[in-house]
Order: sequence, then structure tokens, then C-alpha cells
Amino acid sequence: MKAARLHSLAPAEQKPLIIEDLPEFVARAGQVLIEVRACGVCRSNLHMIEGDFVGFGVPAKLPIIPGHEIVGSIAGLGDGTGGLKKGDRVGVQPLWSACGVCEFCLSGKEEICPSKQITGETVDGGYADYMVADATHVYSLPESLQYVEAAPLFCPGVTAYGAVKKAGLGPGKRVAIFGIGGVGHMAVQLARLYGAEPVAVTRGHDHAKLAEELGAATVVDPSEKDSDEVLRKIGPVDSSIVFAPSSSIAQLAIRATKPGGTIVIGVSATLGEFPFVLEKRIVGSLIGSRQDMKEVLNLAKTGKLKAVCESYQLEQANEVLLKLKKGEVRGRAVLVP
Repeated sequence: MKAARLHSLAPAEQKPLIIEDLPEFVARAGQVLIEVRACGVCRSNLHMIEGDFVGFGVPAKLPIIPGHEIVGSIAGLGDGTGGLKKGDRVGVQPLWSACGVCEFCLSGKEEICPSKQITGETVDGGYADYMVADATHVYSLPESLQYVEAAPLFCPGVTAYGAVKKAGLGPGKRVAIFGIGGVGHMAVQLARLYGAEPVAVTRGHDHAKLAEELGAATVVDPSEKDSDEVLRKIGPVDSSIVFAPSSSIAQLAIRATKPGGTIVIGVSATLGEFPFVLEKRIVGSLIGSRQDMKEVLNLAKTGKLKAVCESYQLEQANEVLLKLKKGEVRGRAVLVP
């Protein structure tokens, strides 16, 4: 099997992924072997590869195969894999497995299980011809979805869904979505499904145009020098959702949100001084549970949620990471082995 493996952490400009031929993986008890048909390229892949997550113990091993939003077909099964069978179309999200018995798993918050395994960060992921997955954490892929368009549902889709659920949206509410990339463009669509008015805050003509195409009521460029003018254009919002990896943007989101409103943060950021007297609420958000994932797939199956994609060959993985770093990816880049 062919794979793009990371042996040492380095900037994307140094092309740190090495395309290698490896022995094909074998599914053990409780696991399935998946022939990868498409794998999305996430900004968190870039952060891991460049060493930004070392303080969090990520990657947990080297070498490692990145990639955590994967679709394909089952090519092999270990013992004890339930009703799964060869040829089934399935997907895998960042949550590779969880213990199933801790307080977080039992309360539907599997994504913060302290014993969880993360696809492409603690175990090998989907930048490859094949990957191994935990049979209890694979998801049936609706026949109506093509592989490339389905792959981003397994990270941007479920991540945006989890964040929007936390934002307290509803008809007549205004929500500012900061960063219209792989996750943000999904959040715009989901906000509209809640009946809310999405305000897109993003840099670059392509990202702004994408937000407009997906139904953003207002698009604001936060790079203007006068932050007060940026706030005026955003207008007071009931909630803010931050996917732009920037402390200054997170601080802007706090200022833009009405007293009593909610700011959902899906990136690492320094939040600075917090106006507690205005009773604003800050909530962290990380992917979603297995039930969230199933609900995202149901929305996509009925055409209510779609990923805007660019497809590339697996051998172009380094090139794609650099494009992502430069902000040159519209929607989501997807690798196709």
C-alpha cells in the first residue's frame, strides 16, 4: 500500500510528508480494514505536521500517517465486527475510539474521553491506500453521497454541527462565523437550517464569495485597520463561532457578541481581558459524538448540507498542505489515493 507518512515535524515548505510503499495493514479483532477512497486535508493536520501540537502530546508517535476525515469501502474484517461486511461504504471521523465507560462517554461527550484515540494523531490515518478503524466508530455512508463530497462531512461537517448546536441559534438570531474555510463554510449552512442569520467574517475574495454563495447575509473582512469599523459592519450578534486560528479574531468575536450572548471557540486562542459584567458565555467545541456524526450524514443525504471540495492525488499531499497554509484552498481539499 502507498501512504504519505510523517517522520519528523517540519514546516510545510520543507515537504515533510514522504510517499512510501508499506505492507498492507491487517484488521485485528474489533477492527475493519478500509480501502481509502478519499481523505480530507484539515488545518489541524497542518498544525500537527508543523509541530504546533507537541505540547498536547500530538503526534503520539512517529512515523505516523496523518488524515482524519476518511471515506472508503471495507476491504477486510477482524473478529467481532458485528453486522459489517466487505464492500460496505463507510466513513471515519477524528474520534477513532473512546473507552465507552467514563463519565464523558456515558453522557454523550465521547470526544473529550481521556482515553480516546484520534485518527491520524495517535493512530495512523487516511493519507494512504488503506487504514484500520475501530468497528464501533465507523459510519455507514449513504449511497447518494459520492466519496469526495462525503469525506469532509467527517471533520468539518461534524465539527461545525457540534459548534452550531452550542451557539443557541434559532429563528431571528444573528450569528457571526469567523473563518470561512473547511469548517466555517459548513457552519454557514447549518446556521441557516436553524433559521438564524449568518454573518461571515473572513479574509480573501474566494472565501467571501463562497460565504455569499452559501447564504451568508453579510460578509465582513476583518483585516481592515479600524477594528471599531469592523465591529460596526458585523453589527451586534447573539452568538459568535470562531474557526479562524487567531487570538485577535477570538477577541474580536467576544466584542461583537451581545451581552448575555455565546461565543463558541473551535481553535486555540488567547482570549485576553473578559468583560464578565456583560455575562457573555464562552464555550469550547471539539468535533462531536457518534450521534452527532449520524445526524450530519442524514442532513447531507437529504441535500441540506454539502461540502465544497477540491480534489488532489495522494502524491500531492505536501502541495495541498502548503496551499492550505497560504489560504489558497476554497472550502476543503480532499486527497484521492
